Amino acid sequence: MPYTTRRRLVTSAVAVALGATALTACGSDSGDGETESGPVSLTYWTWTPGMDKVVDLWNKGPGKKDQITVTVKKQASGDTLVTKILTAHKAGKAPDLVQAEYQALPTLVSNDALADISKTVGDTKDRFADGVWQQTTLGTDAVYAVPQDIGPMMFYYREDLFKEYGLTVPTTWDEFAETARKLKRAAPDKDLTTFSANDSGLFAGLAQQAGAKWWTTSGDQWKVAINDAATQKVAKFWGGLVKEGAVDNQPMYTPAWNKALNTGKQIAWVSAVWAPGTLTTAAPETKGKWAMAPLPQWSANENRTGSWGGSSTAVTTDSKHQEAAAKFAAWLNTDSDALNALAKEGGIYPAAKNAQTSGAFLKPPAYFSNQADFYSKAADIAETTAPSAWGPNVNVAYTTFKDAFGAAAKNKSDFGSALDKMQDDTVADMKKQGFEVAE
Repeated sequence: MPYTTRRRLVTSAVAVALGATALTACGSDSGDGETESGPVSLTYWTWTPGMDKVVDLWNKGPGKKDQITVTVKKQASGDTLVTKILTAHKAGKAPDLVQAEYQALPTLVSNDALADISKTVGDTKDRFADGVWQQTTLGTDAVYAVPQDIGPMMFYYREDLFKEYGLTVPTTWDEFAETARKLKRAAPDKDLTTFSANDSGLFAGLAQQAGAKWWTTSGDQWKVAINDAATQKVAKFWGGLVKEGAVDNQPMYTPAWNKALNTGKQIAWVSAVWAPGTLTTAAPETKGKWAMAPLPQWSANENRTGSWGGSSTAVTTDSKHQEAAAKFAAWLNTDSDALNALAKEGGIYPAAKNAQTSGAFLKPPAYFSNQADFYSKAADIAETTAPSAWGPNVNVAYTTFKDAFGAAAKNKSDFGSALDKMQDDTVADMKKQGFEVAE
């Protein structure tokens, strides 16, 4: 069957399912359709550091009891891994388990690479925030993965410099803009923060918080709304601040950005729960001077955050032992010993709510030793994670973001036009691949 025709058929089936209240999985519920019995060997592709040590706990404990052994195969992350999974799947040789970022799940599902494991892991739903669990279901009754780690977004600021310049921690985005302007008036050589066009995940998370739904389905078609009203609001807000010079327009993760954080030239950062690790390297001389607060809201009566990062554990349709694989995926991301090991060995922030204030998270990060309630506050914020709506070609949207918004930020030109470019390129790519797209 020609590739384009196959893609239309597969995508149509997934799109119909996404728009329905019930879902029949693209693959079978279990590779052999039977309860597992006898020794089972599973392979797990993952990029998480130290995962082999975590898996050892399974192999020596629950896995040994159930005669289920898991072998870790270390992989690259991001698009590289997605491509490798799809290539292996086309040959019918994908591993039993894969680590997958949330935004990659629609791509893998639309290519019939992930199994519906709802019958085995469905009862773990209450362990996760609703907005987190939703990312593994694609808004359907199916479950394509178990959440592993998340990146709820937060606001980080130099507590000492906020006090020095008489600034109040903003609770709304309007207050955020006024705080940036007040700082510029008091210290023209400093910036509250920067708008960075080199990390599309940040922008996607901000749009998610605003209520964006970039990919949805309508009947048997995909609907793309990257330039929806919510995202236009976000683009206009940041574009306006950049144009007036209220915030910087330089990219993050550069030597210049590190220096700005380390010297106090930039005194705040819109980031996620993993920020302490980055700040430890980027701004070592400011340890103990930062504090964390919830992300500013679009209106005072709102209370939600976006996601920047995070991944899940999925079972492939190629696995001959899907039930056993799903059992391991549930253990890995809900068992207290496994979660403590994941935090210690892999440095992750767990998606499971019970693990966010226990074990490794009883004390604040060393960089934030001045904020004893760091992780309890982080857990409260994580609970407010807004639903997301990912699609089958996030990589194209992200690439266009970097190009179009990169130019707009550098030139201080219209962010709205850059957003339209994201929309147009994403739709064009989907049509080129054979996806049915609603106009």
